[in-house]
Amino acid sequence: MRITDLMIKETMIMDLQATTKDGAIEELIASLEASGRINDRALFKEMIYKREAESSTGIGGGIAMPHAKTKAVNEATVVFAKSSKGVDFESLDGEPANVFFMIAAPEGAANTHLRTLAALSRLLIDTDFIGKLMNTQTPDEVSELFDTKQAEVEAAKQAKEAKKEVAKAQQTPDVIVGNPDSDEFVVAVTACPTGIAHTYMAEDALIKKAKEMGVNIRVETNGSEGAQNVLTADEIRRAKGVIVAADKKVEMARFDGKPVLQRPVSDGIRKSEELIRKALNGDAPIYRSEGNGNTEETKAEKASVGSKIYKDLMNGISHMLPFVVGGGILLAISFLFEQMAGAENPIVKLLQTIGGGTGAFHFLIPILAGFIAMSIGDRPALMPGMVGGLMAVNSNAGFLGGLAAGFMAGYVVIFLRKAFAGLPKTLDGLKPILLYPVFGLLITGAIMFYLFDPIFGGINTWLVNVLNNLGTGNAVILGLILGGMMSIDMGGPFNKAAYAFSIGVFTSSGNTNGAMMAAVMAGGMVPPLAIALASTFFKNKFTEQERKSGLTNYVLGLSFITEGAIPFAAADPLRVLTSCIVGSAIAGGLTQFWQINLPAPHGGIFVAALANHALLFLLAVAIGSVISAFILGLWKKPLEAK
Repeated sequence: MRITDLMIKETMIMDLQATTKDGAIEELIASLEASGRINDRALFKEMIYKREAESSTGIGGGIAMPHAKTKAVNEATVVFAKSSKGVDFESLDGEPANVFFMIAAPEGAANTHLRTLAALSRLLIDTDFIGKLMNTQTPDEVSELFDTKQAEVEAAKQAKEAKKEVAKAQQTPDVIVGNPDSDEFVVAVTACPTGIAHTYMAEDALIKKAKEMGVNIRVETNGSEGAQNVLTADEIRRAKGVIVAADKKVEMARFDGKPVLQRPVSDGIRKSEELIRKALNGDAPIYRSEGNGNTEETKAEKASVGSKIYKDLMNGISHMLPFVVGGGILLAISFLFEQMAGAENPIVKLLQTIGGGTGAFHFLIPILAGFIAMSIGDRPALMPGMVGGLMAVNSNAGFLGGLAAGFMAGYVVIFLRKAFAGLPKTLDGLKPILLYPVFGLLITGAIMFYLFDPIFGGINTWLVNVLNNLGTGNAVILGLILGGMMSIDMGGPFNKAAYAFSIGVFTSSGNTNGAMMAAVMAGGMVPPLAIALASTFFKNKFTEQERKSGLTNYVLGLSFITEGAIPFAAADPLRVLTSCIVGSAIAGGLTQFWQINLPAPHGGIFVAALANHALLFLLAVAIGSVISAFILGLWKKPLEAK
């Protein structure tokens, strides 16, 4: 497939008018929408900004590549645009961006599409090619330039494959050769969260720089199609150093004992020479897969204790959430059927078995604990963490006990790795299959049984009793706090902390105490609904595209999908976040003032009928949303005054 099959002429913007990053993104998305290549502008924009939050796609050298892979895309497309004025895109080199490629990939993008997008990314390393692009005047010239360049690259690739076949027949190392007489050899892994652009740009940058330096290099890519050019054990053994330029987790155990540089994928693109030189000189920490620690801390490892705990906790919560949502929705549906058909109805029993305490909900705390442990101690910690979480469930230690089990199991495995480090090398094979599972489970289980289960069981019982007996005033304050937290970062750590706390109370009370769930669900529904209302009733404060996106937020808000408000918050954080926090806090507080109980962990308006005061719950959401909408609408400046 040619790159120009995806980079259609109708979407090209030969003179981008935007002068800001947000404006450029809006203009590029508008081109996609006008050509019918996307079906949900708001969702696509949300995913674009979600990727930007991880790291700017302004990669430097005058290039920006905002991209997203989402169901909002009808057909894989690349929007080409160029700006003579330049746009501050928060690029990695601090320079303005002049050439833009907005990549829109559907969730089920075919391998052919992904390979074509990877090929596009590789072309953008060539500065001469970018210079020619800037001189184009028409879409036809752009298409012709890309077709010619791709043909040249394909010819070079075929020649390279032929050389590889010869090398394979002669049993010579399969490396990119910078100098045939040199034994300087490094290996690298590149990966970015979406695996579409940066992964392959980093690969090409490293290969290109290695050739200039006369260094042999082998690069593995972890892209959308999975790992390609996977490094062999022999190549890793022969390499003088390892470069891991990645913004997501890659398989690291194979690098045990090697000098390993762990850097963001952007460093692979812009600091390739520095990385190769450090890897060659051994100027990198020695990686220890068995928890012995590196001889030198990398930047990533210098993170604060708080950020490390947060990362481990989020690993557990992110793996737990599918069980919450899937099981919770089925459980909510079972409650609806129960009201109509009675508790003995076979459909009710089926749904409660699948979603409830013997189904999905039974796994919440073990999954949470297991993946917290795995984040700390890697794969050997998963099993003792999950068993510790199950023990917390069975002993009524609940959510708090599960948290403790997860962190404890992870650090128990790290302790075991250090304790067994002095064993003979001949016993290394026994560690992961015998020593870690047996001793990890024994120590974790014993501590849970004799110490954590009794302590956290008592705390959990006390906490549930306190919440069940809160006076109205204290309950309202707690509702205000939980509701407001849902809007502070709309899906971030504050949002997740409030939701996790409410899930803990919900599961610990046998699904009967849904008071906290009512507060967080009301608080989480307010931001998108408030934005939808504000864009509807204060039309002179929003662009046409923002008003269209606002309509989508009616559906997202009613469905308890807070993230629908993220694009608006990213564009105007002070006004949007402040107004939403106020409304969410009020909605959360009202649910407690009216003593609303909602025994479902997800679903928004679709589970509102399960509340003991369904109309009051909807009224709390409506009041919070209207207040937020009016604050935002009155505070936001009219478009002509900007």
